[in-house]
Amino acid sequence: MAVSFTRYGRLYYLDPGPHSPRVGDRVLVPTDSGPEVAECVWAPQWVSEDIDGLPECAGPATDEHLARDETNRRRRAEGRSIAKRLIRKHELPMKVIGVDYLDHDNVFKIYFTAPHRVDFRALVRDLARGIKARVELRQVGPRDEARLQGGIGPCGRDLCCATFLKDFEPVSVRMAKEQDLPVNPLRIAGACGRLMCCLKYEHPLYVKAHERMPALGSRVDTPSGPGQVVGRNVPSDKVTVRLAGGGRCSCPSASVCSPRKQHEAMYSDPAPDDET
Repeated sequence: MAVSFTRYGRLYYLDPGPHSPRVGDRVLVPTDSGPEVAECVWAPQWVSEDIDGLPECAGPATDEHLARDETNRRRRAEGRSIAKRLIRKHELPMKVIGVDYLDHDNVFKIYFTAPHRVDFRALVRDLARGIKARVELRQVGPRDEARLQGGIGPCGRDLCCATFLKDFEPVSVRMAKEQDLPVNPLRIAGACGRLMCCLKYEHPLYVKAHERMPALGSRVDTPSGPGQVVGRNVPSDKVTVRLAGGGRCSCPSASVCSPRKQHEAMYSDPAPDDET
């Protein structure tokens, strides 16, 4: 089963155990600070492969758990409001991104972004007095900001980092070039302003395809005549060839690759054996 602590937030997978919650039910999720209330997004279902290591659902949330969760939500909203007010008072270049509250330890964790390192020691003291709790300030980068805030990506879907992506893998401009994408920051940048994480998803497929397909500029023979490769379309497995006699043609890469041509030359239309 899958749950989420916030509406349209990150999905967390659980072992339902003996429980059978339905979509929309509030359940208890074991965490380091004790069981927390979350909403069931995917009802329990069987999976074909064996999956171990998932935390087990602690059962449905009771009225006591729901009341505690609502109190924590109000405390987080109160902490965010006080933090924004005091940041303006201290005239610090900080932007509050998220607030987490641990009621067991009475600790507020406030996540913020800033263009540079900020001396917030005086701010922490005023926050502790205003909120009447221990306060921890943590500065995050652009990608963590998008993860905490959420949003819609260029594809029209919820951000990967805010839903299912756990770790940020390194993404380079070379990946965009190998996928024949325009090296335009407006086209290959995500909501965080950095290179889109999804460039990593199909990169291995493009690397294998380019090893198999003829290189750009190479001379090939096509069913329409000889020419030069000027474009490659990996999803459709086709190449664009500028014909020597003028014009262009788009044909499957297998029809111009030398291994395929050698295979056909060796095994197609074999000469009949002489009768003895």
